[in-house]
Amino acid sequence: MQHPNTRNRNSRAWHLVAVAAACSTLLLVGCGDKKKDKVASQTAVKVNKEEITVHQINFVLQQQRGLKPEQAEAASKQILERLIDQELSVQKAEELKLDRDPRVMQQLEAAKREIIARAYLDKAGEAASKPTPEEIAKYYEDNPALFKDRRVYSLQEIAIEAKPEQVAQLRTQLSGSKSINDFVEYLKANDFRFTGNQAVRAAEQLPLASLNTFAALKDGQALLNTTPTGAQVIVLAGSRSQPVTLQQATPAIEQFLLNERKRDIIAKDLKAMRDAAKIEYVGKYAEAAASAPAGAGVAPAPAPVAPAAPSPTASTALDASSISKGMGLK
Repeated sequence: MQHPNTRNRNSRAWHLVAVAAACSTLLLVGCGDKKKDKVASQTAVKVNKEEITVHQINFVLQQQRGLKPEQAEAASKQILERLIDQELSVQKAEELKLDRDPRVMQQLEAAKREIIARAYLDKAGEAASKPTPEEIAKYYEDNPALFKDRRVYSLQEIAIEAKPEQVAQLRTQLSGSKSINDFVEYLKANDFRFTGNQAVRAAEQLPLASLNTFAALKDGQALLNTTPTGAQVIVLAGSRSQPVTLQQATPAIEQFLLNERKRDIIAKDLKAMRDAAKIEYVGKYAEAAASAPAGAGVAPAPAPVAPAAPSPTASTALDASSISKGMGLK
C-alpha cells in the first residue's frame, strides 16, 4: 500500500470518499488528473501541508441544484469551510491509519466502482435524441391532468394499521360512510390504530401512475390503497384549477421525455451485456437464480440525471424534476 507521505491526488480523493460517505456531493472532490487540476485550479486555502483549490469548490458548487447566481458567492464560502473540515478529518484519519482499515478500503473500492459504472451509464445515455416539438405537443395533449386540466389538490391522509383480512372491511366501511368523520369514528370505535396528515399537492407532485385516479375524484371523495402495514385512505378535501399552457410545459416535457429515452437505452444496453456475458451464480445464489422468473435480474435503469425533489407546497411553476418524479404521499 502507498505510504501517506507519497499519496497522489487520486488516492486522497478516495480517502475523502470514506470520511464523508454521507455527503454524496463531496465524494468526488479532488478526483481527476493531477496535471489537469493544476492547470484548471488555483489554491483557495492551505490546510497544514495540503491545498484546497478553487477547482474543488467550483465542482461542489456545480452540484447545487437551483442555486441562483447571486447566491454563488455565499455558497462558495460555506463549501470552502466544509472542505476545510473534511480535509482536517482526512488528515487525522490518515494519522490514525484509518485509511488502511479493511472496512474503509472496502468502502473506497465500492465507491470507485459505483462512480465508474455511473460514468459508463451516463455515456451510454448520451445516445438519446431530443424529442421533437411534435412529440412534446403529443405528450401535452395525452396528459390533460398534468397540463390543460391541471389541478392543485388539498389532501387528507389516514394511515391505518390493519391485518390483510381487515382491508376489505375497511374499504366497505369507507364507501358506506356519509363523511370522513364518520369513518374516523368507526376506526376509533373498533380500536384501529391510525395517524392523520394533510398536504397540498399540485398534479405534477403526485405519483404519475396515480394521477388520473386523483383527477377523477370530486371534492370530498376518498380512495383506499393497501399498504404493507394495512391501508391508506386519501381524501380530496378540495381542489382548484391551475392549467398550464404548452409553452410553459415544453421545457419540462422535453427533459422528461429525454430522460425516459436515456433510461430505455441504458436498460437495453444492460440487457445486451448480460446476454453476452457468462454469469455463473454460486452456492445459495445459484438456487435463488434457478427459482427466479426469467429476466428478473435485469432491474430498470435509473435516470442518468437524478431529479431533485419538488417543493412540498404547490405552486404555479412546472419544472422538469416534478414531472420526472412524482413526490408521492408520505
